[in-house]
Amino acid sequence: MAEATPHIVEKSSTALIVLDMINDMEFEDRDYLFPHALAAAENIAALKKRVKAYGIPVLYVNDNYGRWQSDFQELVAHCKRDDVKGKPVTELVEPDDDDYFVLKPQFSGFFATPLDILLDYLEVKTLIITGVAGNMCVHFTANDAYMRHYQLFVPGDCTASNSSEDNTLALNLMNHVLKADITNSRDYNIENLIDRALEYDQQNS
Repeated sequence: MAEATPHIVEKSSTALIVLDMINDMEFEDRDYLFPHALAAAENIAALKKRVKAYGIPVLYVNDNYGRWQSDFQELVAHCKRDDVKGKPVTELVEPDDDDYFVLKPQFSGFFATPLDILLDYLEVKTLIITGVAGNMCVHFTANDAYMRHYQLFVPGDCTASNSSEDNTLALNLMNHVLKADITNSRDYNIENLIDRALEYDQQNS
């Protein structure tokens, strides 16, 4: 587990979502996704550090792998085992004690989960969505977020699919249809992003 920090009840117009990155990568197409996911994980870790410095909460929204008895901490421990393909990815984005988590049974982070309730509690209106796969769970989650009137940022360097081509197609679709900002995270000015989130919040309150 990453460095322990006291629990903080955070209220923020913006939240960072880390989607399905606690992942053992033990599936058929893992060799296609893994190198892209590893690169995305490095960028997500850097982005997470930057946004947390500004008090932006981090929400891990993760597949329960079909097990309704899943425990998030056990899932993290499983994905960090030496014999697990996804260990390097998990170690890069390992959650801190003050991060939030939601387990999901399907592609979208909103389907049959308390994510809506958590975001409402945190007073979030703008989402930065990162993770895998860009053309599956990220896209489905962004669709549902858009229908709920969230402002969307989907940084292109913090998402991954089985191929760069698939990821680019998904990003462009989210940009054109869902009005998601797909600027790479390394080009973010966090203060400017927060200002945009506050402006959106005021316009939609």
